[in-house]
Amino acid sequence: MPIPLSFWIAFNVFVLVMLALDLGVLHRGRQEALSFSEAITWSAVWVLLAAGFAVGVRFWLGHQLALEFTTGYLIELSLSIDNLFVFLLIFKYFHVPPQHQHKVLFWGILGALVMRAIFILAGVRLIQRFHWLVYVFGAFLVYKGIEFLRHKGAEIHPEKNPILRLCKKYLPITKDEMGGKFMAIVDRRLMFTPLFLVVILVETTDLIFAVDSIPAAFAITTNEFLVYTSNIFAVMGLRAMFFLLAGIIDKFYLLQKGLSIILFFIGAK
Repeated sequence: MPIPLSFWIAFNVFVLVMLALDLGVLHRGRQEALSFSEAITWSAVWVLLAAGFAVGVRFWLGHQLALEFTTGYLIELSLSIDNLFVFLLIFKYFHVPPQHQHKVLFWGILGALVMRAIFILAGVRLIQRFHWLVYVFGAFLVYKGIEFLRHKGAEIHPEKNPILRLCKKYLPITKDEMGGKFMAIVDRRLMFTPLFLVVILVETTDLIFAVDSIPAAFAITTNEFLVYTSNIFAVMGLRAMFFLLAGIIDKFYLLQKGLSIILFFIGAK
């Protein structure tokens, strides 16, 4: 069913308000990392907001669409947890101090939200025109499920990232993070810091993960509003969840097998 334009506007205004509240008010000028209790609080806030949104969908759009949103959100959230492994490895590789990690995740995921929105809108248009693509997505998810099952552990090779290599080749980069800045004026010259490179890497990494998660959402619903909102809620809560799980993420040794089952089941469905 077509979603009124007012719903799109209201939701995006809500997202912008939450982003402004997060960075502009609650973390403005902050120099310490997010504490464990704060991470629990923010994780719970985003889960409750998603639950409240599902209730709103049930009230305004009906039970079926509310069920599709909830299912899509739970799948996106489950698949997003795998991102945390890679984010942690990126921070270790670049030696990002804990007090700068929230800022990097904020801007990195903000850019990823824009790219995901483009992916989703393009994907819906393609499915509407070429319905057989649904089966291509299904086969792709089955393949990724098998690949996840055989996956031995997260590995990253930042030096092989083509976008990162282009940035290093054509952009002037400082040797340190310059107090947590992304850009700085050095000898009257605009230069970029290593933290800027980390943001680029976080964005491109999330984009790669979106190639798995967005087709999974399309297997649940082809309603672009529900795919978009479920993705946004899952990704927005990912930052707080990183600080919640970073210290115990090595305990999730069955995560890959669990995600492989989810992807295989959705692809087959």
